[in-house]
Amino acid sequence: MKTLKDLGDLKGKRVLVRADFNVPLDGTTITDDGRIRAALPTITTLRNEGAKVIVMAHLGRPKGKVVPELSLAPVAARLGELLGITVPLAADTYGEDAQAKVAAMSDGDVVLLENVRFNPEETSKDEAERAAYAKKIADLGDAFVSDGFGVVHRAQGSNYDVAADLPAAAGLLVEKEVTALSKATVNPERPLTVVLGGSKVSDKLGVIENLLGKANRLVIGGGMVYTFLKAQGYEVGTSLLEEDQLDKVKSYIETAKANGVELVLPTDVVVNAGFPAGDTPINPEVVPADAIPADRMGLDIGPESQKLFHDAIVNSKTVVWNGPMGVFEVPEFAAGTRAVAQGLVDATAAGAFTIVGGGDSASAVRNLGFPEDGFSHISTGGGASLEFLEGKTLPGLSVLE
Repeated sequence: MKTLKDLGDLKGKRVLVRADFNVPLDGTTITDDGRIRAALPTITTLRNEGAKVIVMAHLGRPKGKVVPELSLAPVAARLGELLGITVPLAADTYGEDAQAKVAAMSDGDVVLLENVRFNPEETSKDEAERAAYAKKIADLGDAFVSDGFGVVHRAQGSNYDVAADLPAAAGLLVEKEVTALSKATVNPERPLTVVLGGSKVSDKLGVIENLLGKANRLVIGGGMVYTFLKAQGYEVGTSLLEEDQLDKVKSYIETAKANGVELVLPTDVVVNAGFPAGDTPINPEVVPADAIPADRMGLDIGPESQKLFHDAIVNSKTVVWNGPMGVFEVPEFAAGTRAVAQGLVDATAAGAFTIVGGGDSASAVRNLGFPEDGFSHISTGGGASLEFLEGKTLPGLSVLE
């Protein structure tokens, strides 16, 4: 994979950088600027080299239409604050305003192009249409740097096709992500423990299949665990359940046993009358995992399981975690996710290599107040890190080779 050094002298060059600025917003307020901060090393390095840095990114899913609420204006403002400069926002991605703002740049300046997903061609399945669109963006630059790890699992105009038109390389963030995830999957220091949570088993099928032959220990929590419990014949009440995945999960349980992979499931869970929304009262109750009442919904792992999961993680040399253990946004159902995060922090302190696999897991550790340096690596790409763990070829990376 080509890196920044492969681009040579960039002084005075216009460098297009694809970043991942898909940040959570409350109106126009950014509630977590982690993804913007993650792009700073690459942008700062390019500025220090005297490049003109033209950043492009997406926000939300405008589906090829201009949606004012999904403008990158709040991102431009925050990026400027973090860099200590003014970062102008172009009114378009490659049109007259983008061209004018790029033409006015001096060495070391930064310009942000408007949401690339305002253009229907960005995510088009028609390769020729996407390539023609990417050429218009490429005309703004002399080189391309891919630094949005959160989108490298997609072949889209601004992260894949542009790389065919310009000298292209991975940014520091993408390089860091690939190095970290490779360390956990290619000859990892053992025991290797993989912790999976989140709502659906179907979202993690590929990861489980790939890691059943690699991991020493698989720890399962979150909404997906109830399909595992049901597969063992247990009552799961009104908990999340994917009936169509039961046979697949049964085969995973058998494969884990045959491969000598320790499968760690909760022994107790925290239940409620229903999902904590609207008029549903919050009245948490701890019950055994094999005795969930028929009218209750499992929303977190229980205290006994929290210790079980924590200890399994601490007794590891490499840990990969993807997906919360419960509805961590609600304090009454956050203890399981907190216990797993604490387990990774304790394992890191003891010398283990730990990865928080992006998405909801990354949001959880920040929202629960854990220091980012308590983990070896916090991924910026939920879907991308999952597909990397599945062993898939990621188009946004292969194009840089």
